[in-house]
Amino acid sequence: MLDELGIRGFTFWEQVQGRGSQNGEPRHGSHTWPEMNSALITIVNDDKVEELLRTIHKLDKRQEELGVRAFVWNVENFV
Repeated sequence: MLDELGIRGFTFWEQVQGRGSQNGEPRHGSHTWPEMNSALITIVNDDKVEELLRTIHKLDKRQEELGVRAFVWNVENFV
């Protein structure tokens, strides 16, 4: 998806613990809650934000059980 949108830089974490804020089951990698989440962060120019959010929303609608979520932080500066 990032390649298709021309977004090159990102960081991906494969084994993340947590629970969805709406109706997600806990993900702890334990006997009781064996599954795990993953997370990805990327910094994009303002003109890419809406297109990226629309694409993520489409993915979530295709597979709602995955509970794909996205949010936006403003980045004031970076080096």
